[in-house]
Amino acid sequence: MNADLLSGLRGRNVLITGGGRGLGYEMALALAAVGANVAVTAARSAAELAQVADEAGALPGGGRFLTLQSDVIDSDQCCETVAAVISRFGSLDVLINNAGRGLKSVNPDYVENPIPFWKAPTEGWFEIVQTNILGVFNMSRPAAAHMVEKGYGKIINISTSDITMVRRAYSPYGPSKAFLEAASRSWAEDLAGTGVTVNVFLPGGATDTAILPDMASKRGSDGNLLDPKIMRGPVLWLCSNAADNHTGGRYIARLWDDSLPPNAAAAGARDVCHEKPGIM
Repeated sequence: MNADLLSGLRGRNVLITGGGRGLGYEMALALAAVGANVAVTAARSAAELAQVADEAGALPGGGRFLTLQSDVIDSDQCCETVAAVISRFGSLDVLINNAGRGLKSVNPDYVENPIPFWKAPTEGWFEIVQTNILGVFNMSRPAAAHMVEKGYGKIINISTSDITMVRRAYSPYGPSKAFLEAASRSWAEDLAGTGVTVNVFLPGGATDTAILPDMASKRGSDGNLLDPKIMRGPVLWLCSNAADNHTGGRYIARLWDDSLPPNAAAAGARDVCHEKPGIM
């Protein structure tokens, strides 16, 4: 990674929701390793937060690391979380909305034994929608207000592959991410000229995380499985000054080429922009 890019990340203040495991865990450690000040949240598991804090503390980056028990579906907790990060670090530069609930909330065996939406439990539906849609809004609202006031900031929303949004038996998880991407594009327009950017970031396929069901051979619906570490390189660029003028984009980690200079790798990982998105 470019030395100038990395030097700009030292002291950058980043909040990652759902940072105790999976994609959030990998992004948190990548940023901590280059000296960013990183805060991570988890709704339920204090043990996961303790583990990621221990691992971040062993890294040579030298940044500060903060863990917070916070559930994104609670708007008051989100406001308190943003305020705590600002109090500890002095400001908030980057919000990574990574916390999410997957299809296991409605069907623990959704890959091998999919069920149609009318057989899904109401409670699971509500949990996914509340976390993946309302949760992102709840955390972004106070974060964006702070960023607009200071004239700088980045919101990065973690999404999923477009085929997942319309895949059979993947409702409401897939459609919740379609909503997230539409909201992200709208928010990028709302924030134009404020110094605050909004981008979408996704692995580009199923990853080896707890979002997948427990099965003998872990895999996504396409039969493939990505290492969650693929998020590390791209997230450094997205959080850096190099991405300051990039907004309303959709970046796919699977397409990131580490052999290229960061800006070239980012261009290759950016999805094609559609002036009028289509679902049906």
